Amino acid sequence: MVKVVVLDPISPEGLKLLESAGMIEYEVRTGLKGEDLRKTLAEFDGAICRSGVKITADALEGNKRLKVIVRAGVGTDNIDTAAATRQGIIVMNTPGGNTIATAEHTMALMLALSRNIFPAYKSLLEGKWERHQFMGTELCGKTLGIIGLGRVGQAVAERALAFKMKVLGYDPFLPEHRARELGIRTCRTLEDLFPEVDYLTVHTPLNEQTRNMIDRPQIQMMKKGVRIINCARGGIINEDALLEGLESGHIGGVALDVFTKEPCTNSPLFGKPNVLCTPHLGASTEEAQTNVAIEACELLVDFFTTGAVRNSVNMAPLDPKTLEGLRGYLDLVYRLGLLMAQIDREPPTRCKIRYQGEVANRDTRLLSAAFAAGLLQHALEQSVNLVNAPVLLQQRGIELAEERTTDIGDFASQVTVEVFRNDKSALAAGALFGKSLPRLVQKGAFRLESPLEGTMLIMYHRDVPGVIGRVGEIFGRHNVNIAFLSLGRAENKPGGEAIGVLALDSYPPAEAIAEILKLEPIHRATVVVLPPRGELPPWLGVGMPK
Repeated sequence: MVKVVVLDPISPEGLKLLESAGMIEYEVRTGLKGEDLRKTLAEFDGAICRSGVKITADALEGNKRLKVIVRAGVGTDNIDTAAATRQGIIVMNTPGGNTIATAEHTMALMLALSRNIFPAYKSLLEGKWERHQFMGTELCGKTLGIIGLGRVGQAVAERALAFKMKVLGYDPFLPEHRARELGIRTCRTLEDLFPEVDYLTVHTPLNEQTRNMIDRPQIQMMKKGVRIINCARGGIINEDALLEGLESGHIGGVALDVFTKEPCTNSPLFGKPNVLCTPHLGASTEEAQTNVAIEACELLVDFFTTGAVRNSVNMAPLDPKTLEGLRGYLDLVYRLGLLMAQIDREPPTRCKIRYQGEVANRDTRLLSAAFAAGLLQHALEQSVNLVNAPVLLQQRGIELAEERTTDIGDFASQVTVEVFRNDKSALAAGALFGKSLPRLVQKGAFRLESPLEGTMLIMYHRDVPGVIGRVGEIFGRHNVNIAFLSLGRAENKPGGEAIGVLALDSYPPAEAIAEILKLEPIHRATVVVLPPRGELPPWLGVGMPK
């Protein structure tokens, strides 16, 4: 018999699936932490959880039995996925079960803000009848801005359109033709979106690119009276900036279901006029709880009965021997995908990958999937890996083509990626030094050699004396250390166009980048964040279940 532990309360419909499987024996043990949790996990082959239990590295340390953890829900923030990967434990989630619940909660908060539902009810409880005090506004005819057009963002758009709202969207990875099919007008930049919207809602993952994505400068770009809603992740919107915007009168209303620190029972926003907050209820509907419980239990039953792995956030669909032979190349193309996603935020329409040399003899389908995983990694609400990346790319209407040649070029193996965005394209090439050191060897027309790791500044400039010194002086004043520098010239001719790639020891402040962009020879400067050297994506650490 396979033993499964249920670590958080889930819907009985899910438990019935475990019972009917015949070869699964389950126990419900909730509220565990520390040593009790560690000992419990060591007794079972599989585990199901929601967001309550915190499965830390300590809880998994030394575990030789646990094969799989299934999160009944989308986010796996409460699971140390890297630690699970190191232990060879597969982590799966259920990304679709909460979509409708979260979209409807977003609409509920939007409506409640517009019609002053909470203050009007509070006034009634105080024995008052103040109809004139709570004049509302209609959603019909207003403009809703949606940042992030994944499952939830699209569901919100569908409902907003039913209210006859105008919907603007920003998502670098949703092609314009797909947005048109949905009835959404897309904006190329957030700066284009902010001034037009009456309501703003975010539906993106929380990562270094989206943390404090909406802060004081962004709020100042918006219309006076804008209403802002967040049912995605706390930390995407700076809560201090929201408070200042409310107090100044620039923001007309704020509705939050998520907070930077949770549980949150004492926020300066609480009790302010035109503020409505709920305790992370986005997925808290009977239907959503049932859906995610059923889906989670189905994943677990399928895994133990057939070996099927779906919605994995950390498993590569490879046997260990093949995985080991491809590991370095998978890491290289994954990093190239991350790079290409960050150097241009416009949505791609198609991509082309050219494999040259010895690497062309490998299973390039897997390598292309790794590139797609990097390209989409920070754009979607759900986790992206080798299994789902090609499908997610296809769903967004982005074509991915391969070319292969065994002819040897400057390197024994080289991978060149080109991303097309409407009428322009961006190109980068990488090579593997040794077995595990990815290098950037070409960017556009420029040949160079730079590590593909950590925080990087990529700048384009005229090839004139003093540029590097002036950039170094600016970073020095802002206490940013330059660890490595690589330069390249177009056609290797002095005095023309040049590129500089600087590896930095810390993320540069916005003020430093602004100063650099003011330097006359510099045309463009972009900060890119890649994993540190040797850090593999979670799905590359596990080959097959134990």
